[in-house]
Amino acid sequence: MELDFGPAVRDFRDELRDWLAEHLVGEFAEHRGVGGPTDGAAWEVRLAWDCELAAGNWLGVGWPQEYGGRGLGLLEEIVFEYEYARANAPYRATVNALDLLGPMLLAMGSEAQKKRFLPPILAVEELWGQGFSEPGAGSDLASVRTRAERDDGGTRAERADEGTRAEHADEGTSFGGTSRPTGVESGGEWVVNGQKVWTSFGIHADWLYVLTRTDPDSRRHKGLTMLLVPADQPGVEIRPIRNLAGQDEFAEVFFSNARTDADMVVGEVGQGWRTAMATLGIERGTTLLPQQLTFEREAEALIGLARERGALDDPMLRRRIVDAWISVRIMRTTNLRTIAELTAGRPPGPQATTAKLYASTRHQQLGHLAMELAGPAGQIVGEDYGLDTRQRSFLLSLAETIYGGSSEIQRNIIGEQVLGLPREPRP
Repeated sequence: MELDFGPAVRDFRDELRDWLAEHLVGEFAEHRGVGGPTDGAAWEVRLAWDCELAAGNWLGVGWPQEYGGRGLGLLEEIVFEYEYARANAPYRATVNALDLLGPMLLAMGSEAQKKRFLPPILAVEELWGQGFSEPGAGSDLASVRTRAERDDGGTRAERADEGTRAEHADEGTSFGGTSRPTGVESGGEWVVNGQKVWTSFGIHADWLYVLTRTDPDSRRHKGLTMLLVPADQPGVEIRPIRNLAGQDEFAEVFFSNARTDADMVVGEVGQGWRTAMATLGIERGTTLLPQQLTFEREAEALIGLARERGALDDPMLRRRIVDAWISVRIMRTTNLRTIAELTAGRPPGPQATTAKLYASTRHQQLGHLAMELAGPAGQIVGEDYGLDTRQRSFLLSLAETIYGGSSEIQRNIIGEQVLGLPREPRP
């Protein structure tokens, strides 16, 4: 697939292509295409690759320069994502912060939060996990029960500083000020209790952005607040969850009187639902272009496998293969329509709402067909459950119709909000 975004960004595109050709070598080249939204493979290599990108100032190309970005426009961001996927570079280990938290802070965070958190994200110094889903609130995210309560007895840093003072009191040492991070002022804390699940790359997280219920008398989407919570503290326990592909990129997180400073609220207290929905909108808008190129490569590999196995002689299989090829071209057309609307300054049309549902279901069908064509070989794994690329993609695709909004919920949204159908009966 080849796209030309015009002369305005051609120099930027050529610079990026040259840089990728020069740096995507050695161990990085050996891991082309490795990883994904739910694929924790080759984590250390991917983290090293992110550091390489940071050194070249390729992370956050659209973020303001005062926070470490390049300060470029939307078109350059789109070109970067396209060329990055076209080069089949490793999936970024810092995706949670780069594609979700960072844009959320830029849109809704305070100036202190931006100055404190955005530069370390771009320098690959702090990793983030998303604390949204819960055992009883997955697709129905508005049912979250993880609660946060205000405690105005001082901040974590102030209490730690007081402890240090007490320890050294007999030494006659004088301490001035506190060890609070830049931009964090005193004024109490939030105390967080509850459980989150399906936290992608949670075992690597230094911080978590957590949707909590701060009004105990509220129901559904009212009374929720988005908090930034440090993961390295006694009140946070992170347990890995091993998936079908044998990886532990998912985790469940337990909060037991975990604490974070009072000003670690993104947006407004009680308005966390609006913040969460903005984050999910960012997620769906930024992942589809790279995914589409990945799916196109898989479709081409499928056609090659079909030729090897003589499957194109079977009219029924040939029809399904052609259908798979058409589906990735539909994804391309959908993405191009959305890109055209965004670059023209218009809100995306209804195809943006249907894109996630279509991509996830069609990718599963593509994986099923690839495994069917592989025959018995597709059911054989290597030593220590060593999966090949086709097997890993098939197994991981089974989660795509669940995470980021299940297909059932997506169909309700399309029916009610796009097509104007009657709302589904609710208890």
